[in-house]
Amino acid sequence: MTQRLDYSAATPAGMKTLGGVYGHILQSGLPKVLVDLIYLRVSQINGCAYCIDMHSRDLLKEGVAVEKVVLVPAWREGGTLFNTAERAALAWAETVTRVAETEVPDAEYEAAAAVFDPRQLADLTIAIGLMNAYNRMAISFRATPAAVAAQ
Repeated sequence: MTQRLDYSAATPAGMKTLGGVYGHILQSGLPKVLVDLIYLRVSQINGCAYCIDMHSRDLLKEGVAVEKVVLVPAWREGGTLFNTAERAALAWAETVTRVAETEVPDAEYEAAAAVFDPRQLADLTIAIGLMNAYNRMAISFRATPAAVAAQ
């Protein structure tokens, strides 16, 4: 796969703005592992190899067990590997990412709101939206995953 466009060079101000949103999420108080699980799941849904590679590596560096990382696509079957907040966040990430299909039902909102306070839920939704934006950049312009670049 050949990268079509270096979007960071093409629009440094735009990417800096996205980076500012990323910085907000880092300072939001949401646990980093939870956020990275969300980033990974959104990237899996969107099929973004670049981001799947990056966030899998991030989770492993943070000490998350490989068994948990590989079960993110099937988290509902992951038993106690995923805590209550992670399960709620992953479900919310899936319905929000698939908004055109799901229309984000009331029941799914209520389930997420039962676990996260309003600010946390809003910040979680910002994180989901941000990763969807990053996925679209990486997929559209064929960003090369680190695993591929290392070959």
